[in-house]
Amino acid sequence: MKIHTAAALFAACTAACQEERQDSTALRSETTDSAGIEIIENARPPDDSRLGWRIGPEPAVSIGRVEGDDPYLLHGVSDAMMLGDGRIVVANSGTQELRVFNESGTHLATWGGEGEGPGEFSWLGAIEPWPGDSIIAWYGPRRDISVFGADGNYGRGFTFEANDDEATLWALVPQATTRNGLILAMHDPHLLITVTAEVRDSEGRRLSSLGSYPGQEMAMATATMADAILFSVRLPRTTWGDLFVIGPTDRYELKAFTDDGTLARIVRRGHEPRTVTRAHIDAHVEEILSPPYPDDWTESEIASYLVEERQRYRVAPVVEHFPAFASLMTDALDHLWVEEYEIPGEERPGVLWTVFDPEGRVLGFVETAEGLEVYEIGEDYILGRATDELGVEFVQVWPLDRPGR
Repeated sequence: MKIHTAAALFAACTAACQEERQDSTALRSETTDSAGIEIIENARPPDDSRLGWRIGPEPAVSIGRVEGDDPYLLHGVSDAMMLGDGRIVVANSGTQELRVFNESGTHLATWGGEGEGPGEFSWLGAIEPWPGDSIIAWYGPRRDISVFGADGNYGRGFTFEANDDEATLWALVPQATTRNGLILAMHDPHLLITVTAEVRDSEGRRLSSLGSYPGQEMAMATATMADAILFSVRLPRTTWGDLFVIGPTDRYELKAFTDDGTLARIVRRGHEPRTVTRAHIDAHVEEILSPPYPDDWTESEIASYLVEERQRYRVAPVVEHFPAFASLMTDALDHLWVEEYEIPGEERPGVLWTVFDPEGRVLGFVETAEGLEVYEIGEDYILGRATDELGVEFVQVWPLDRPGR
């Protein structure tokens, strides 16, 4: 009996492993070299296919409450991350605090707070891992950066060294870090027509330029007012191992640079551009204008607001095609996750991602929970923020199983 059971288990494991290999190898990927630049061309996975990785049906940990002790009442969560020992650090920008919870979601400590002193914040933006299991946090209009030890002790602070031609108002903003303590920095693409990307070291000094890219596409709505063009080009960016990745969304092409600014790799994936129609625009506008509205608005004020905004969007400038994708992330195993762009009026039950292996070869689609803003993807978890129908915020850890690893 035991022999038959073992044989059955072996057969099941073999079948599962073969299925996993088929999931990852049946998709066409071609790699070429052009003047030292690696170019990986990938086919698009079939629409109804999914990579064999499984995400749990519900979160294993959920931090946040409708009422209760203050540390569990989250407000303005802007980021979250998991430390090597399983503790979860939440950037609660509503109170300018870093709140620390154990792996079960129990509050352990609170670091920082609002202020201008060492280890205090104003406009807390994001947190990122730093060498030695430390944390860096950036905040404030100048994008000051603070470094904290794993015990929460404040270590030091620094800002980016200014470029000679850089106005303070348009300062570079930290975006992501590498494991060896380098920072991807960029101007806010929502504020400028053209933005610059750079690599900065652990003291904020400029190491190299990654080039200039299109920022916010604008058009003149009136003689004195410009308006953003609907569905215009975005500028997703992230780090990927020791590489720095930037991908304007007018095409499905991701460029990866080394820390000296050299273009090392180009990753492409098959993509059929989708034309924007009037129905798409209307669906997008209705989503934007959906409740809630301010509590003190009367029904007449709401109706007037909707009429004015619908008319404004009816004549708003719009691009011909939707963006090729929505955002970029990397996980703890150096897989690159590219979020599919969701066409208005064609919403899916979840969020769809194309996953690439560390060399840039496509593995397949993975679907995460609808409404979960993903902050971090570990080896066996996905960490993000969810909001319920009352607007209550939760930081959640979802289990991630990768069979065949």
